[in-house]
Amino acid sequence: MNRREAISSVAFLLGGSIVGGQAFILTGCSSSIKDVQDLFSKENILLMDEIAETIIPKTDTPGAKDAKTGELMAIMIKDCYTPEDQKIFIDGLQKIEDLSKKEYSKKFTECSPAERKKLLVQLDTEQKEYQITKKDGDPQHFFRMIKELAIFGYFTSEQGGNQNLTYVEVPGRFDACIPFKKGDPVYLNP
Repeated sequence: MNRREAISSVAFLLGGSIVGGQAFILTGCSSSIKDVQDLFSKENILLMDEIAETIIPKTDTPGAKDAKTGELMAIMIKDCYTPEDQKIFIDGLQKIEDLSKKEYSKKFTECSPAERKKLLVQLDTEQKEYQITKKDGDPQHFFRMIKELAIFGYFTSEQGGNQNLTYVEVPGRFDACIPFKKGDPVYLNP
């Protein structure tokens, strides 16, 4: 199973709960990284990689940047999101850069890990407050889209699926109760 098939399967299993998921289930992703250049520059993709890496940093396992999450985010936005959601996402990337310049007088990619984390925590708090007051029909907050895509992209990658989750290709018999202790990785059964 290649990554594209895995993403399609996960989107189907989640019932299209990811923003734009309904369109993704119906159309699937068909772009490559070269096809997204009309929406995203190389700097945008680098920025998305750094944001995702701040959300899922490299430790003893690979981080989001190792999984090339920024590239997947660009493809997903291009292929699976409406033009309105694409604009919200792209404007959100600019808001992150503007906030970084306002707070630290430098681009997000030039900030230290602690500065990046502080900015993203601030945006996460903002999006949580937005979710509480959001009405039906209101657009998603851009940072929620970024978080969803970062997590989705990482855990559907080979690095995330094989090195952070316990992968059982053929699970065998069903065990309703299996021993699990704190710190064990969760199971990933495609």
